[in-house]
Amino acid sequence: MSVDEIFTMTTPEEIIQELKKGRGAELPDIKKYISAIDPQKHLIFDEIERPNKLIKNENGEIRTEKVARIALALQKLIVKRAASFLFGNPVEYVLQATANEQQKLVFTAFQQIMSDAKINSLNRKIAKALFSCTEIAELWYPVPLEEGEETRYGIGSLYKLRMTILNPMKGDVLYPYFNDYGDLVAFSREYTTKNAGRNKRYFETYTDNFIYKFDITEGAATLVEGFPKENPIGKIPIVYAQTETADYEDVQCMIERLEKLLSNFADTNDYHASPTIFVKGAIKGFSKKGESGKILVGEKESEANYLSWTHAPEAVKLEISSLLDLIYTISQTPNIAFENVKSIGTGISGKALKLMFLDAHLKVQDHMEVFDEYLQRRTSVVKAFIGHFNTKLASIAKATDIEFMITPFMMDDESDKLEVIMTATGNKAVMSQKTGVKMAGFVADAEAELRQIQQEEKELNTIQSFPISV
Repeated sequence: MSVDEIFTMTTPEEIIQELKKGRGAELPDIKKYISAIDPQKHLIFDEIERPNKLIKNENGEIRTEKVARIALALQKLIVKRAASFLFGNPVEYVLQATANEQQKLVFTAFQQIMSDAKINSLNRKIAKALFSCTEIAELWYPVPLEEGEETRYGIGSLYKLRMTILNPMKGDVLYPYFNDYGDLVAFSREYTTKNAGRNKRYFETYTDNFIYKFDITEGAATLVEGFPKENPIGKIPIVYAQTETADYEDVQCMIERLEKLLSNFADTNDYHASPTIFVKGAIKGFSKKGESGKILVGEKESEANYLSWTHAPEAVKLEISSLLDLIYTISQTPNIAFENVKSIGTGISGKALKLMFLDAHLKVQDHMEVFDEYLQRRTSVVKAFIGHFNTKLASIAKATDIEFMITPFMMDDESDKLEVIMTATGNKAVMSQKTGVKMAGFVADAEAELRQIQQEEKELNTIQSFPISV
């Protein structure tokens, strides 16, 4: 069904129901994903899955003994590491080499919009949300400049462009509507706001031409006054991404098993870590607390012995170690804990570093299958707004080719890189002294520092040119 046909349906309820059918996939189980990311909501804290122990004493009375519950935030770690390797370095935007002056003007406005939006931080937030719950979206919208503000972006715009993240884990329910060819032809979101202490529920829809907003607080949907509004850019101002699974789903069962093992091991330690004495016969008296040479005084033929484990729990330790290795390996997450990297030392080469993080970089390539399309869509939406802000640039903005490059995060070995460059240039200088002073970053005013260095060199050369005779 086309978007135009949807909005000719009889009632708002029918329109909303049809818009909800176009996702092409089931809604993500957000409750499950929130429980996975929050360690305090892990299965190990479920008293049905892991009940406390009921202990009966010698009098027949029953008391509850709490069991150990150890939760690991490994899901959160996997997500954070994936986002950091993907967007640890800022996305670099590049303008086509053959761009004319007007296209350069569009590119300058685009860069300013990205800077104002603090896009580098938002990229990481978006990646974390996507890797946590399988879908995310961002909404771009114009805001009129306040009185006294100058025009924006160097194009005479009277608006500034803002972006908000639509995150299912924060309460947004997302309903993309795809046509038979897989193109996004409408996008809706259901969300709640609080107004004067009262919750209001809305269903909002964006198409190429219009923006609709329905009030669904009371159950029966009604179109909010002032809607539909015209969509000024002729393009859905939404960027949407979806993945099949969360980044940690393949290892979720292993994490749950690991938490259970560690919790059971903690319970065992609680019972057996301190010495336990087994007594045979009657004991007449104990030594005092803190007394040296402690003894037990017993009747004739009584015995007292320390209980100890005959066999160390090697099997448990082996399973814990194996599970940790498998979790990191299958999720393609480098284990860069201090204990693992402290033995590397400072002599490791850039090539060795790249091999260490090869699996994480391969994972970045997998994620780029989603983010290549995502960032291209964002570029297209922002260019459409630039054309709307200055209609003279509308066709120019549309034709401006802005490319982007994602560089996976890596601790670079600068000396290794410099050695390669020096070899390629036949050991020729590859930067000026001025550039070197700036890159060193030890002084606030690199220009003044360079002049001082040159002055000192000049004075030294003068002294060496006129040696003092003795």
